[in-house]
Amino acid sequence: MQTHSFIVMLVGVSETTGDLANALFETVDTDVELNLRNGVAYLEVSRDARTLRQAIVRTIREVETVEDVRVVRIESEAANTIAKINADLLNVLP
Repeated sequence: MQTHSFIVMLVGVSETTGDLANALFETVDTDVELNLRNGVAYLEVSRDARTLRQAIVRTIREVETVEDVRVVRIESEAANTIAKINADLLNVLP
């Protein structure tokens, strides 16, 4: 297993209350940190799994069991790196 780190962007959250934080911490079976920046709620996640995909899918399933909370986007440095490499490759094509 490998530890994967990623960010889960949320909707349905207008403020980070103690009740919401407790619900997420109890539901998501890994290390998470709930944050709010410019009115956007997100979780910073570190999770052990065989693949990044497995870590993300499991986290989404767990997060979306919390009432009124939905996942709208995932951000990951690994995915960003791949996207940058692919963009670079497109630029070198004739």
